[in-house]
Amino acid sequence: MRKLDIDWLRAVVHAGALLPLALLIWDASQNHLSVNPIQDVTFRTGRTALVLLVLTLACTPLHTLFRLKSALTVRRALGLYAFMYAGLHLFTFAYLDYGLDLELIGQTIAEKRYVVVGFAAFLIMLPLALTSTKGWQKRLGRRWKRLHRLSYVAGVLALIHFVWLVKADLTEPARFGLLVALLLALRVPIVRRTISSARDRAMGSIRGAWERRQAGIHATNELNGA
Repeated sequence: MRKLDIDWLRAVVHAGALLPLALLIWDASQNHLSVNPIQDVTFRTGRTALVLLVLTLACTPLHTLFRLKSALTVRRALGLYAFMYAGLHLFTFAYLDYGLDLELIGQTIAEKRYVVVGFAAFLIMLPLALTSTKGWQKRLGRRWKRLHRLSYVAGVLALIHFVWLVKADLTEPARFGLLVALLLALRVPIVRRTISSARDRAMGSIRGAWERRQAGIHATNELNGA
């Protein structure tokens, strides 16, 4: 992929990732939040974090199965933005909602299981964000890949957090669940090999048809020239 195309893709990712934050700040400044503004901020930051985390998890399968190398160029940015929104989500809960009252926060954690899994997802994302640089990738070597596979654990925990939080209408969590399940399935070796083989056969058929068409055009031109 050309550098110009990659730069445009990165620009789209940065703009798309920052847009929810810009809209949130605008709505807060214009008093456009719901009647419960803290709950609104909590939900919007958490949902954006989950969306970006799922997009991060999709980058490697897109590259492995469909040879979309450009997906890898934006994986780090998506992951860091997901961590940023998760941090804002946690900050809203701990500071804006509970005023950093450790006793009250501890009581809430003990009583509400969705807080436990949400915090666990954030703790998993923390070392992934800190070791996302090329320097850490070189230092950790093969361990870096094993460490960053924990992103799928974080994704599953974030999904459970969402399901337990909404309780009633599970339509949106179910959609996220299907996406995460699909991305996990694509990492299974036999599934990955099957899709890769189907892709290669399809590409081979397309290439063969193109070559036959070009050969036919060439033969027609030779006959006309003769």
